[in-house]
Parts: sequence; C-alpha cells; structure tokens
Amino acid sequence: MSIVHVLGASRFEICHSRRWQRAAQAMFSAALMLVLAGCSSAVTKLDTWEGSPTSAVNAATLKTPGTIHVSQVNGRSMTNYLMDDLALDYALLPGENQVVFTYKTIWAKTGVVRNGESKVHVIESEPQVVRFDAAPNETYRLEFDKPGSRQQAEEMIPAFSAAVVGESGQTLAQSSSWSPDDSAPVARTPVSDESGAQPVDGGTLSGNGGSSLNQLKEVWKTATDEEKKAFLRWAFE
Repeated sequence: MSIVHVLGASRFEICHSRRWQRAAQAMFSAALMLVLAGCSSAVTKLDTWEGSPTSAVNAATLKTPGTIHVSQVNGRSMTNYLMDDLALDYALLPGENQVVFTYKTIWAKTGVVRNGESKVHVIESEPQVVRFDAAPNETYRLEFDKPGSRQQAEEMIPAFSAAVVGESGQTLAQSSSWSPDDSAPVARTPVSDESGAQPVDGGTLSGNGGSSLNQLKEVWKTATDEEKKAFLRWAFE
C-alpha cells in the first residue's frame, strides 16, 4: 500500500470521527432540549427545611435576584448550581427566619485580556445575614441599590446591605455583616418525611425528587436565553 493510500485513509478516518462527534453533540443537544421543553413553566422554589413540618403548607416565599447567592437558611446549607445569576425563590416556614447570603456581580473587562487572564471582573460582598418573621403565605423580596457600573459596584461593596421587602412595599429587615461565630441558627425541629422525598444537598426542589436531572429541569425554567446558551456552550466544550 502506498503512502498516498495511507494518508487518504487517515484523512477519511479523521473526517469521519469529526462528523460523528458533531452528530453526537447535536443529538445530545436535541435530546436535552426535548427533555427541558417538557418541563412546566412553574418557578423554581427551594424548600429550606428538613422533613415535612405541618406549617409547610402555609410557607412564605422569599424571592431573590440572580446577583444574590443564598448559602444558608436557618443554619441549613442551600444548593449551589452550575450557573450563576439565577433568580431563585425560597420557601420559608412561618415565623423567625435567618438567611445568609452574598452579593456577587460580574462585569466584562474592556481592555486587552492576556492569555490565561479572566475576561471579567468579579465583585462580591462579604457574607450578609438578615433575620425577619415570615407570615404564612406571604411573599417577600430581597432588594438593594443596583449599581450602574463596575465602579459603582466596587464603591458600594464595603457598606453593602439588602432589605427584606413585603408585598405592600414596606421594609421589614435590613441585612448586616455575618460571621459563623456571631450568629446562631434558628431552631427548626426535623420532622420525618412521610412522602419519601429526598433532600437535595440542603434544599429540596418543590414537587420533585432529588435526582440531578430533576435539579437541572427546575433550574432551566428560571434561566434566561443567554444563560441557556452559555450552559450549552459549556456542556460541549
């Protein structure tokens, strides 16, 4: 066999392998989109308790923007997701609640970016804590002054604070700096879960089991088009 035939066969194998890889990626993307398209449009809500307490049927809701990352509720760790900037809702038991969070925002760099250097500026606050009494079936929001530029974001970080705002617009509580040493968790008595639902790493997704696929389905519902595109780019890298 001549070297020409060998080179020709090698090019064919490489080309065939690349076509197969592209086809596999396309099939995976299509399958993922079909699965996600079958999800309902319900908003993702994370339960913040263990077990099945009777007061959960009258749970309040805390709505958080994508720049707020909740790490604990009443001493219980919350789930971390693959994508930042996801606006999530947290179901809270009526009564006293303690929420620990950070503010994190990302700004694109305008100058030349060297190889290996991050293309964005990440601005993040120190951990904050807010405590308030949640009324049954009420909805609350975490609000703060939104910066219009990276410079404004950097200037607001040292004194950053967010407010818990009720449905009528009244401010119920203001956050302050948090340290594990100066904050005791709110006592919540675990109740046996008769439904058999499994907690999801410190946050059970309402109405779903604890599988990774169910987590992905629920998170996808709240993602913007740009976030979905960014995730798909990451999946195929």
